[in-house]
Amino acid sequence: MIYYLVPPDGNPPSIAPSLQRKKRGVGTSSASVNGTTNGTIKAPYPYDTDAEPTNPTVIPRDVLGKFHFTFLIRHPRSSIPSFYRCTIPPLDEVTGFYDFMPSEAGYAELRRVFDYLLSQGQVGPKIAGQGKSDRHMLSNELTQEVEVCVIDADDLLDNPTDVIEAFCTSVGLDYDPKMLKWDTEEEQQQARHAFEKWPGFHDDVSEICAAHASECHAKSVISQVMNSKELKPREHQKKAKSVKDEDLEWVEKYGEEGAKIIRKTVEANMEDYEYLKQYAIKLSSRVLSV
Repeated sequence: MIYYLVPPDGNPPSIAPSLQRKKRGVGTSSASVNGTTNGTIKAPYPYDTDAEPTNPTVIPRDVLGKFHFTFLIRHPRSSIPSFYRCTIPPLDEVTGFYDFMPSEAGYAELRRVFDYLLSQGQVGPKIAGQGKSDRHMLSNELTQEVEVCVIDADDLLDNPTDVIEAFCTSVGLDYDPKMLKWDTEEEQQQARHAFEKWPGFHDDVSEICAAHASECHAKSVISQVMNSKELKPREHQKKAKSVKDEDLEWVEKYGEEGAKIIRKTVEANMEDYEYLKQYAIKLSSRVLSV
């Protein structure tokens, strides 16, 4: 969701008017709201406000500093086709997204914010899951250090227990195996409520899996949440496909033009994904073999 905190299309950032903190005095009026200046309604962006040096977002640094940032990434060769599918019939009628916009992939924006937080010391320099760590000496009042915590969706699907436990260690939570289960009616309702804001985006994969059992290993994390009561390791680790095989699959599903758009968008985002991937939590070979 960081995509929505960064001005679109690479535009220069400026702080959202509703978040600007100006000293009040004689002759000053209350702070304006987003998109409104002197009683005149304007387009939401660009804002006629000041920017903060190096801050790529519309959120002031002091507000960003109130959050503990962690990052979930997914390979573009998985995420882009999934997103594209949600913008074409029949799912577009469910999602309400009728146009695929490559600029909404969000990898570039995520990397810009990631690098900014790293440069400001809000995360890092220690990287979660890479080297020895003591949970009680991280992210606490003694060190004030917040680890760089990046999770790759494929790692999470292959080893949910170990990845979630490593996540908890990084952010200072006590891990409990019950975190991977939502098997009561109350928990099921809570899960449905949490994701109902984005209809279609989280149930499309599960419907496809029902029709193509051989592709069930491709289910997304959220699809598992919506259609099960527990997060378990997927039975078959995802096998890398050749570019040729991927293109053939995409042509079959989305047509020649759709496949071209997907491939171009995937390639445009690979560098940013691979950059972020180097910071991802790494599990030992022993854990991966379990």
